[in-house]
Amino acid sequence: MTHDPALEAHEHAEHAEHAAHEHDPFISRVSITIAILAVLAAGVGSLETIEAGGAITSASEAVLKQDQATDSWNEYQADSLKKHLYGIAADTKGPKAEDYAKTAKEQVAKQAEIKKGAQEKEAERDRLMAASGLHEHRHHWLTGAATMLEIGIAICTVAIITRRRHFWLGSIALAVVGLALFGVAFLT
Repeated sequence: MTHDPALEAHEHAEHAEHAAHEHDPFISRVSITIAILAVLAAGVGSLETIEAGGAITSASEAVLKQDQATDSWNEYQADSLKKHLYGIAADTKGPKAEDYAKTAKEQVAKQAEIKKGAQEKEAERDRLMAASGLHEHRHHWLTGAATMLEIGIAICTVAIITRRRHFWLGSIALAVVGLALFGVAFLT
C-alpha cells in the first residue's frame, strides 16, 4: 500500500466536514483542526519525499564523480609510466633520444591537466556528498514532523469520538512539536 499524503489529507478533510455537520461547536473546532493538520501533514510529507529523493540523487551523482575521478587518476598513473619510459629511452642517447625527451615533457604537461581534472571531480564529489547529507538530515527531521502531525490527526479523531477536550489539546501540542521539527529541518 502506498503512502499518498494528498489523498490522506483529502480523506481527513472529508471526515472533518462530515463531523462538522453535527453542529456541535467542539466537534466543529476539532474538525477544523483535523483539516489543518491534514494539510500540514500532506505538505510536510511531500517535502520529506523531495528531500529523500534529493539525498539519493546527490549520492548517486557523487558516486559517478568518484568513478570519473578514479578514471582520471588511472590515466594520470598511465601517463606517469609513459613519461618514465620515454625518459629512460631519452637517456639511452639513441637516434630518437630528442623525440623521446620531448614526448616525456609533453607527458608532464598532460599529467598536470589530468591531475587538475581529477581534483576538480573529487571536489565536486565532496560537494555532492555534503548536499546528500543535508537532504538526508532534512528528511529525518521531516519524517518526525510528519509523524507528529499524523498522530495529532489520530488523536483529534479520538477527541471527536470521546468528546474530550484534553485529547484535542494534546493533538494541538503534537502539531506544535511537528511544526518545531519542521523548523529544525531547515534551520540546522
